[in-house]
This record gives sequence, C-alpha cells and structure tokens, in this order.
Amino acid sequence: MTASAMYGSAAVDAAERLREALAGHEIVADVHGGYGLALVSVGVGLVVWSNGERFWWHIGWNAERRRAVYASQEATEPGRAARRIAFHHARLCAAAPPARGTGSPP
Repeated sequence: MTASAMYGSAAVDAAERLREALAGHEIVADVHGGYGLALVSVGVGLVVWSNGERFWWHIGWNAERRRAVYASQEATEPGRAARRIAFHHARLCAAAPPARGTGSPP
C-alpha cells in the first residue's frame, strides 16, 4: 500500500509524484505523511516537505541574517523539482566525508 492510499491527502499525493520523479534520477526516497503535510526523505541531510501546492527543502544557511535558506518548487512540476533536488543531493554527497569503514586500508 502506498503512502497516498494510507493518508489520501494532496500533500502525500504530490510527495508520491516527487518520489517517482526522483527514481528517474536513481534516487530512492521514502514518503511520510500526516497533519496535512508530507515529507520526502531523500538522504542524510535532505528532506523535502510538501503541502500539496509546493515542495520546499533546505539548501543552506545565511550567516548574515542568521537563518536557513530554502528552495521551493510548485508541486505541479515534480519533474523539475526532482531535477533540482537531484543536483542538490549530488552536491551534498560530494561534500560529505566518506563514511567510516569505507576507505581503503592503510
């Protein structure tokens, strides 16, 4: 059973469309819904929120204003959102240190 069938909200429906679009970029994601919102768990440090009308995700920090910076995309364009999220996901993966135990032996 999909998350959409379980919760039946516009937010979850949009999140499911995004999850399917992300699969086209070889990104496996999970959808979780409730309270009128849905979360698409893309990877460590990357969660996309949906209210059924928009997707939004954290992309950085503005030190001058001391606040988080978010990107957003209309939920009617899950393919475009997926492409933008895939680029951000690739940047996060490239910037992350290798996981412990995955490096070559000394």
